[in-house]
Amino acid sequence: MTAIKHALQRDIFTPNDERLLSIVNVCKAGKKKKNCFLCATVTTERPVQVKVVKVKKSDKGDFYKRQIAWALRDLAVVDAKDAIKENPEFDLHFEKIYKWVASSTAEKNAFISCIWKLNQRYLRKKIDFVNVSSQLLEESVPSGENQSVAGGDEEAVDEYQELNAREEQDIEIMMEGCEYAISNAEAFAEKLSRELQVLDGANIQSIMASEKQVNILMQLLDEALKEVDQIELKLSSYEEMLQSVKEQMDQISESNHLIHLSNTNIVKLLSEIEFLVNHMDLAKGHIKALQEGDLASSKGIEACTNAADALLQCMNVALRPGHDMLLAVKQQQQRFSDLREHFARRLANHLNNVFVQQFTQALLQLYNRSYFLSVPGHDQSSTLAQHSIELTLPNHHPFHRDLLRYAKLMEWLKSTDYAKYEGLTKNYMDYLSRLYEREIKDFFEVAKIKMTGTTKESKKFATLPRKESAVKQETESLHGSSGKLTGSTSSLNKLSVQSSGSRRSQSSSLLDMGNMSASDLDVADRTKFDKIFEQVLSELEPLCLAEQDFISKFFKLQQHQSMPGTMTEAEDLDGGTPRQHNSGVPLPVSSEKDMIRQMMTKIFRCIEPELNNLIALGDKIDSFNSLYMLVKMSHHVWTAQNVDPASFLSTTLGNVLVTVKRNFDKCISNQIRQMEEVKISKKSKVGILPFVAEFEEFAGLAESIFKNAERRGDLDKAYTKLIRGVFVNVEKVANESQKTPRDVVMMENFHHIFATLSRLKISCLEAEKKEAKQKYTDHLQSYVIYSLGQPLEKLNHFFEGVEARVAQGIREEEVSYQLAFNKQELRKVIKEYPGKEVKKGLDNLYKKVDKHLCEEENLLQVVWHSMQDEFIRQYKHFEGLIARCYPGSGVTMEFTIQDILDYCSSIAQSH
Repeated sequence: MTAIKHALQRDIFTPNDERLLSIVNVCKAGKKKKNCFLCATVTTERPVQVKVVKVKKSDKGDFYKRQIAWALRDLAVVDAKDAIKENPEFDLHFEKIYKWVASSTAEKNAFISCIWKLNQRYLRKKIDFVNVSSQLLEESVPSGENQSVAGGDEEAVDEYQELNAREEQDIEIMMEGCEYAISNAEAFAEKLSRELQVLDGANIQSIMASEKQVNILMQLLDEALKEVDQIELKLSSYEEMLQSVKEQMDQISESNHLIHLSNTNIVKLLSEIEFLVNHMDLAKGHIKALQEGDLASSKGIEACTNAADALLQCMNVALRPGHDMLLAVKQQQQRFSDLREHFARRLANHLNNVFVQQFTQALLQLYNRSYFLSVPGHDQSSTLAQHSIELTLPNHHPFHRDLLRYAKLMEWLKSTDYAKYEGLTKNYMDYLSRLYEREIKDFFEVAKIKMTGTTKESKKFATLPRKESAVKQETESLHGSSGKLTGSTSSLNKLSVQSSGSRRSQSSSLLDMGNMSASDLDVADRTKFDKIFEQVLSELEPLCLAEQDFISKFFKLQQHQSMPGTMTEAEDLDGGTPRQHNSGVPLPVSSEKDMIRQMMTKIFRCIEPELNNLIALGDKIDSFNSLYMLVKMSHHVWTAQNVDPASFLSTTLGNVLVTVKRNFDKCISNQIRQMEEVKISKKSKVGILPFVAEFEEFAGLAESIFKNAERRGDLDKAYTKLIRGVFVNVEKVANESQKTPRDVVMMENFHHIFATLSRLKISCLEAEKKEAKQKYTDHLQSYVIYSLGQPLEKLNHFFEGVEARVAQGIREEEVSYQLAFNKQELRKVIKEYPGKEVKKGLDNLYKKVDKHLCEEENLLQVVWHSMQDEFIRQYKHFEGLIARCYPGSGVTMEFTIQDILDYCSSIAQSH
């Protein structure tokens, strides 16, 4: 082991400036025993680094190589496994646990002892030694070779100190001066002893010589202490003198502090007073404007607006802590509150009066317009012609322009007194809903009159009150209630009953008109209806948009934010009040946008019913009008949704569009039902069925209406339903037909359908177009074969027998030897069909076909040409059989193909 240790020191550790202190021969536990060495080393340079190095013998030679090294400071635990019994196993806990088996217990104990000593000397962190004998850790008794090596090395670590370069140089010089030192060590030692005694004597003399200097130094220190005492006495006297000055300076400092504090308080008080004066002082001009300002003129409105803004700023000023406890501030706040209440009440009363005044003016204009419709004894169609009443709605822009001057004041009222703001909102909705109801109903009455052109109930308009007395009565009732915010609506209700009753009677009379079939109306009538319906929608759309824009600006509802106290969805839009909490505050809605929609719903509550009535009238006049209405309504809904999908106009038109779509679906269902209910005459030929012609009319009209329309998909679905119904019912009628053959009914009607679809080029019906063509072709062929039958009946029976013999296995050239089918029998049959008889038969056939076919579809020549082709095909078939079965017999037909062509041509020309 000693030789291995020296070899490792020389080959591995000396080149790295390390010294090997202990070594143990180990192998890993539980695996194949591959021996290696664990070495405890220290570096020769400071600071000393202690390591545990694993050294392994190389596989390629007899030299050793360094495999891995761990710093001793990374060692956490040393586990010897058993402190009592001898056990060569031990564990070292570095970053993970390494299990080792030593070659002997003595080597293991020596190595652990060395680790313990290195830990005690160099490491601050103490390593935990587990299952290690305490005697092994405390004693250092030699035990064998390894123990002595470990102990001797440890002492060497404690006592050894390497010579530096200067010491090495001095020793070399001394050795050169004593050449005999190596050969005669005793003489060299005596010389060194003598020189050491000389040096000791010199040191003693030097110490004795320095005693005098020490005494002198002590005297100087005593003198310095005396000087220090004198300085301390002077400092004490100075301190007593400065004590009085300090007291005086403290008094001056305290006085200055009080003066500064007083000045600061004065400045702060002045700042607070200036703040209150600047922010809570309202100019006399503003006070006068709020109390007496003219709310009718533009200048007065501007002055009141500025004064109201100034008052709001004074009331909303953020007071600092303690301000609200000042009596002057409380009085000023009360004064502001009184001013606010007074001006809010005055503003609300004035705006309420403005609402009533504008409502009265609008009523007067409305009665002037309605007067022409209410003249007794005049038919309204002639009245329209005489007075040229246009289909337009009154323009409310002047009223909106006048009211928008108060928009800022309404915003002020909304933020200061929401109850009065809400009262004005409700009054505005009440007045406008009645006004718009009358205007819109009159507008729709004119539209209905223009659509129908006449009415039988004009005499009922004589019950309307005279316009002068009605307007006077309405004005007096409104002005009498203008002092209250809510206003009285009883007179409005009375006048509404008086005027709208007659309109309802007229409207009901228009709706009670008898149904008019589509055949009674031409394209001009439908175009007229389309223009009137478009004009109705075009008039309603800007009216609603203008009113919505005005409401948004006047009532300041354009911002999307939650706000307190607006009408909820549970509010009765016909005049009810919103539900309230116990505190009297209305329930909030989700946003101001919802409030705009709810106001519009109440103001224009009559639009949707009137539109539905107009749609019902148009549908009653002509069911095909639903096509026009669907296209127009879809376009206007699409336009409205692009502007605002959740707006009142978009929602209302969307609801009406649903009704129009239902009418359209109903129109399609009615047409299909009419197809199913068609009854044909048993005595006359069928021809083109009525519902086939109606489908052609419907498709032509729909294609012209739905060109570039948004709802093309609805029409395509309707086409599919209709064409299926047409196909099914054509076949049904053909099966029930007695006068006209089934194939003729199918052929003519499917030819008509195919021609219609080819002309209109409807992309979604391409498959049906091909199907119609196929059905037409199939039934044409079937009819030709059925009608042509067997023009050469006996000859046909003869050759059927010939074909039967061939089918039984008789060769074709041997058929002539059969008794029933010999040449003589063939000649006898052929003689019965001379050219004259053939022509006569074809002429009768032509007359029969002419009776079956209708004139509208003009298929006679087509059918006759197909029959000619079929007859020629049969002729060629007979000649082929004669040539194959009776070769060389010289038997031929008594007429040729050219004769057939001439017969058919002459018959067609003669008819």
